[in-house]
Amino acid sequence: MNWDQIEGNWKQLRGKAQQQWGHLTNDDLDVVEGRRDQLVGKVQERYGVAKEEAERQVDDWMKSISG
Repeated sequence: MNWDQIEGNWKQLRGKAQQQWGHLTNDDLDVVEGRRDQLVGKVQERYGVAKEEAERQVDDWMKSISG
């Protein structure tokens, strides 16, 4: 699955994102709307991690939902 597919299916995938990052609120996920850069920023903000770590987590999550 690539980011275009994630963006297109965000309504279905946002629950999986919330399972992965429980500190993300519904408002956070509304703002993200499937955009990778926004998700990285929200993970950074809510978990207090460096950008590189947030990007790694998001990439790992994408791989995990791709199957």
